[in-house]
Amino acid sequence: MEKNKHITEPDVFGYQVRIVRRGKESSRYFSHKLWGNRNKSLQAAITWRDQMLVVLKGSKTRFLKPPKNKTTTGLTGVSRTIKFDHRKDKSYLCYTVFWVCNGKARNKTFQVGNVERVTADDELHAFRTARLFRSCYEFAIDNDLEFRDEKFLGWKKTRLYDDENLDVV
Repeated sequence: MEKNKHITEPDVFGYQVRIVRRGKESSRYFSHKLWGNRNKSLQAAITWRDQMLVVLKGSKTRFLKPPKNKTTTGLTGVSRTIKFDHRKDKSYLCYTVFWVCNGKARNKTFQVGNVERVTADDELHAFRTARLFRSCYEFAIDNDLEFRDEKFLGWKKTRLYDDENLDVV
């Protein structure tokens, strides 16, 4: 380990130790006056830092499971989420595609359905449709064409990704 990693000297009066793990900061200031001199405050800072690194390494938060509504799909601009409707007290699985229209951020949500009743086929259909939507958008942008999203209006009843004659834009 670097000798003074996580240790800074923000002013002439002492050393500051800052360690951030999983969004939580642990920090402490070591005054030269309080510790006797500059070398002693640096030694105290190094000792505290090393102790904290051991404590934080063994923390149970290190092994957190990913959330159930993990939002990544591995595709740029396409996310998988579980949205909770407080009025109906139900959770819904959705695929959302993010895109830009006339300089304005937009999104299109492909709601699969109630998470308690969703089938693997329903989820795959929504994912493939969201992926096609994003591909069509990227094709339009790459070729300086206008992106038109109207063809996705009846997406639940039509498997657009199976249509070999589908015009990409």
